[in-house]
Amino acid sequence: MRALVVTEPGKPGSTAVTELPDPEPGPREVVVRVTSCGLCGTDMHLLGGELPAARYPLVPGHELTGRVVAVGEAVTGPAVGARVAVDPNMPCGACHYCRIGRGNLCEDYSAVGVTRNGGFAELVAVPASCCYALPDDLPEAAAGLVEPLSCAVHGLNRLPRRPGEHYLIYGAGTMGLMMAALVRTAGAASVSVVDLNEDRLAFAESFGVDAAVTDAGRLGRTPGFEVVVDATGVIAAIEDGLSRVRRGGTFLQFGVADPARAASFSPYRVYHHEIDIIGSMAVHNSFQPAIDVLAAGLDLTPLVSDVHGLDGFDEAVNRFRAGAGRKIHIAPQQG
Repeated sequence: MRALVVTEPGKPGSTAVTELPDPEPGPREVVVRVTSCGLCGTDMHLLGGELPAARYPLVPGHELTGRVVAVGEAVTGPAVGARVAVDPNMPCGACHYCRIGRGNLCEDYSAVGVTRNGGFAELVAVPASCCYALPDDLPEAAAGLVEPLSCAVHGLNRLPRRPGEHYLIYGAGTMGLMMAALVRTAGAASVSVVDLNEDRLAFAESFGVDAAVTDAGRLGRTPGFEVVVDATGVIAAIEDGLSRVRRGGTFLQFGVADPARAASFSPYRVYHHEIDIIGSMAVHNSFQPAIDVLAAGLDLTPLVSDVHGLDGFDEAVNRFRAGAGRKIHIAPQQG
């Protein structure tokens, strides 16, 4: 099979499409023929060697979907031919957090596309337990969004979700707009987004947000917002967002910030205004709900702006780093 392999992260020429032996399923694994796999910020960190858990040489790609083509001897489902989305997360099941039902905080983390080969390949072996059935009539673009949407669903589940509240989201990229779409379905009175990329703001307006601006001050909402979500990880955005939370409101840290950076805020204001500050990390009991939301008709396909074959991976990475387009998918079967 053909696969995108990272041998020595951070070094020129260490990432290339090459031939690898077709994977064989273990007793409780299946082999999936990958139809699409999303490119995300985690992959950028993997290419740069910035994830300590990663094991090289590695085939990255954790936002994958496809069809099962082989099953291990102990697998009772899914069957060969099944269309599936793959939850890449593989909590250990034995650490403190796994035992209290918080597997997304697992202390012995492993994942498809991070600690074992992932979806930037024609074929990939994954645990059968990680596979979720997809409707055959779900568009391929939507199928490839299940994993990031499941992250947004978990973020939404962390929020109070009171109907009639006003939301402010920092970041008009894929994750910010997924969150905007979800909070609208949860009964938001209004959803506004902030971004510095004018193209993304223009798309956000066409996607149905109430306002898309480069400066939240232009929104004129002096009492603030009941819910503010950071989907950027940018310190300046986080600090500004914290200042926009209304008394009794909630701030959700959804974007991935640089672990070496710190944000400044007023502890007195958090106390005096009873502001809740919440974090949301990855996926937690949200994969099936994400599929159900898509199957019920939530149309997120406009979020997919680019589809590249494996040979177009470098171009896809360059576009991602330039902030061009929106969600970029890699289709390994595409010539």
